[in-house]
Amino acid sequence: MRLLVLGGTEFVGRAVVEDALGRGWDTTVFHRGTRPAPEGATVLHGDRLAEGGLAELGTGEWDAVVDTWSAAPSAVAAAANLLADRAGHYAYVSSRSVYTYPSPAGSDEDWPVVEGAPDAGATDYANDKRGGELAAERAFGDRALSVRAGLVLGPHENVGRLPWWLNRVARGGTVLAPGPRDLALQYVDARDLAAWTLDAAGKGLGGPYNLVSPPGHTTMEGLLTACAAATGSDAEFRWTDPDVVAEAGIRPWTDLPVWLPPGEMHEALHGAGVARAVAAGLRCRPVAETVTDTWEWLLSVGGGAPQRADRPRPGLDPEVEARVLAAG
Repeated sequence: MRLLVLGGTEFVGRAVVEDALGRGWDTTVFHRGTRPAPEGATVLHGDRLAEGGLAELGTGEWDAVVDTWSAAPSAVAAAANLLADRAGHYAYVSSRSVYTYPSPAGSDEDWPVVEGAPDAGATDYANDKRGGELAAERAFGDRALSVRAGLVLGPHENVGRLPWWLNRVARGGTVLAPGPRDLALQYVDARDLAAWTLDAAGKGLGGPYNLVSPPGHTTMEGLLTACAAATGSDAEFRWTDPDVVAEAGIRPWTDLPVWLPPGEMHEALHGAGVARAVAAGLRCRPVAETVTDTWEWLLSVGGGAPQRADRPRPGLDPEVEARVLAAG
């Protein structure tokens, strides 16, 4: 297979490139050149937002394209239009954020989506991702695949959710653990997302797929226990009622990454129907493997994960945590 990855040097795109190279695929990476691409890939440089920025994609043919773009849909439109006659398949890594809120537990790809415009500039994340889907579909038709990813974790994570928990648990002591401890979590390891996407591209699958583990792949307790095991920490988890967390002004998802209290938001973000992706071959590795591999990667880069400039750094203020623990 001849694969073109638009991006491919950070998190999900990097996982795609590394998986493709492991398969022996002829892999080309197109990016701005601000970070090194995985060794073994052919590298093309260009800025998708600059005038003439796609010049190096003016020639060449590929069996498949994977695009992880998450800003202006017009950038997806420009690339897809340019490649429509020279690439066999276009996989756009989208997001479950394209669904109108709130989506109930079990909702699948038929749930209504937000508005999007394929030629629009950057607006907000959900509309941009939907616009990117429409841009790919307009150029490639049923050869376009929309990979609607949920929460993505794993090595090279550049949002900081799992890295924050790992570093907090590694510090030890009493850790504020948001309950309930058996709260079901749903996420996908970037490497499992990459493997499924490349398999799907090879099969020529088109249309939307929710790409995240089955609900309850692990629990909040399972995640934090795996963090303790991976780091060798003697941390003591103080399981705390969601009402106590809310009363302290602690924000779910941002102050306490990954976690959402039971209710409407939890159902929307941790309860997606994924039967279609599972039937098409989705397999998700155990949480312990994702956590352990992420910790080993963190150690290899000095413990500090890279941070996307367009995302706030997650995590709970130690003073706030101490105050809530002392009050309990």
